[in-house]
Amino acid sequence: MIRETFEEIVKQQEVRANLSKLRKELKEPGAKHALLYYIGPNEEIFQKLLFHEDAKVRKNAALVMGDLAVKTDLLPLINAYEREEKLFVKSSYLAAIKNFDYSQFVGLFKERLEKLSKVEITDENRKHLSEEMRALSDLIVAEEGVKMHGFNGFNEESTLVLLTNRDQIPATQEQLKSMRTKAFNAGLMVKTDDLESVLEVRTFEELLFIIEDMKVLSGDCMTCAKQIAESSLLSFLEKRHKGKAPFYFRIELKAKWDLAKKSAFTKKLSSEIERLSNRSLINTTSNYEVELRLIENKDGNFNTLVKLYTLFDKRFRYRKEVLPTSIRPVNAALTVELAKPYMKENAQVLDPFCGVGTMLIERHKAVPANTTYGIDIYGEAIDKARVNTEAARQIIHYINRDFFAFKHDYLFDEIITDMPFAIGRKTEDEITFLYLNFFKKAKEHLKEDGIIIMYSHNKDLVRKFSGKYGFVIKEEFVISMREGTYVYVLAQQ
Repeated sequence: MIRETFEEIVKQQEVRANLSKLRKELKEPGAKHALLYYIGPNEEIFQKLLFHEDAKVRKNAALVMGDLAVKTDLLPLINAYEREEKLFVKSSYLAAIKNFDYSQFVGLFKERLEKLSKVEITDENRKHLSEEMRALSDLIVAEEGVKMHGFNGFNEESTLVLLTNRDQIPATQEQLKSMRTKAFNAGLMVKTDDLESVLEVRTFEELLFIIEDMKVLSGDCMTCAKQIAESSLLSFLEKRHKGKAPFYFRIELKAKWDLAKKSAFTKKLSSEIERLSNRSLINTTSNYEVELRLIENKDGNFNTLVKLYTLFDKRFRYRKEVLPTSIRPVNAALTVELAKPYMKENAQVLDPFCGVGTMLIERHKAVPANTTYGIDIYGEAIDKARVNTEAARQIIHYINRDFFAFKHDYLFDEIITDMPFAIGRKTEDEITFLYLNFFKKAKEHLKEDGIIIMYSHNKDLVRKFSGKYGFVIKEEFVISMREGTYVYVLAQQ
């Protein structure tokens, strides 16, 4: 099929339609190789079409050349791009050129981008100029890379939003009681010039910044871009980083729109921000430093937060290895924070379903323990737990064994664990049986004043079987009503 389409192009039959058809056919497996074989003595056919009087023929010929990426086609594409007068075609040349080694032409692209930044924008040229500027910017960034700025704004006064567990906001707020904090439905607002102390708190999920003159932005794309470009965003970034602009950003749009509308809006907004900021802010899809998070509100405008990827979150960097069933580290940290009043320093601690070790590692960070054991029936989990524990610079003794066959010479002060739940090969009946036997087995390994700290997906089973073997629930904390997760502290009666 691809051969017939190509031959019709050679014969100058319905060239525009056949070029479009050829591009679709090139997406099929092996089509590119086949076309290169058929081209033979007509290897310059597409280069000649770059001079065709029909702009759409020139556009599709360029895109086919980009799909094929024959080295000798690069210079003809560059020349065609420079002489092209139709704005809507120029970005197609650039889309084709990105598939070649164009490094020697980066200077040319920079000059063109600089020239375009000074062109007066009208309703007629806005769309195509934006497309070309975006394509040029992408080529330059892809070749030169993003030079990340170093963050040094730890003592700059900032207004932060800490997203936390919605049901346990006080657990994080209590750790920041020396700072100005205000709770809201998704977490905390914090005003501080001591960012390093905030980053020591392990129970928040995400840290974002509020910029006062960007708190609420217009729902109109062009107005929104103007507000961002004229805001204190650039000053905010320069005060907190080594080096000057440009800064590389992305847009994260949270709105109840379909994907096509979201994509069109963010592309248009990003291009306008680049243009209006004189490329002090450059949009990129990878290696970005700044995320502008726009959240649609009930008025159709955007509440806006800023996330800095230059500010590295080192809290859980020990977690090199995970499994699909692994507890999220922030939930493990929240578990131990909630249960902290019941923990003893230098306690003997056991996790009978330790997985990759996250719960034990977080437990030791909250209150230093003495001898600590982690048990898991899965050897892969134990191997990963050892890697994570070494990265955390802790000592935990891991044993690849079924907890219900585990024996030990002395009793433990504490059992802390993320209980298995029905997923994959584990059925509800198996989980019920596991809970029934867990409390019996736990009693064998705990001192009389020992406690159980349990993260559980099965509150009914905890309530049903804990009392059967003499345990009483001292505390019950909701982690997620939607997921049905709870933290329990249990003691022996």
